[in-house]
Amino acid sequence: MNAKRGRPRNVETEKSILAAAYDLLFELGFGAVTVEKIAERAGVSKATIYKWWPNKAAVVIDAFLSATTARVPVPDTGSVYQDILGHATDLTRFLTSREGQIIKEIIGEGQLDAGLAEAYRTRYFQPRRLEARQLLEQGVRRGELKEGLDIGLSIDLIYGPIFYRLLLTGELLDDVYVEHLVTAGFEGIRARN
Repeated sequence: MNAKRGRPRNVETEKSILAAAYDLLFELGFGAVTVEKIAERAGVSKATIYKWWPNKAAVVIDAFLSATTARVPVPDTGSVYQDILGHATDLTRFLTSREGQIIKEIIGEGQLDAGLAEAYRTRYFQPRRLEARQLLEQGVRRGELKEGLDIGLSIDLIYGPIFYRLLLTGELLDDVYVEHLVTAGFEGIRARN
């Protein structure tokens, strides 16, 4: 969330604003949501929203994240393969869910709105990428993955095809595909003992 401006946030008011933004996102779609509509639904002034968020994109992304973050937990099974498989599977299930469809809309809108693109990159995608990075780094430390592994490239190789299918080809995204994808990816990054 933003750096604090003015008085601290009232927790109930913040929850009301985030719930209103989330509900409107599903009812109307990102393009039709306005700060005015959020304020009206939440029973607050526009000034209250702008005091805490710089624009519509920031409040909508925060609303989306507050409602959906728990849907993609970070596994810790003791096996980097199982952890990445679980993480990628949970992410794919989320992205293909009703809530996940909103991500496609937000990404599409972000092509024309630099502020929105920055918000979803920093508030949604970078944290997910960091989770994957930490899982892979742990695998390197435990000797399960190649020493000196290019972690960023490995993340792109494993997770990139999910977004390729989601956003471009529309081909099936299911647990079987994710398992094949992660298995193939691990053929190139697994430590050879």
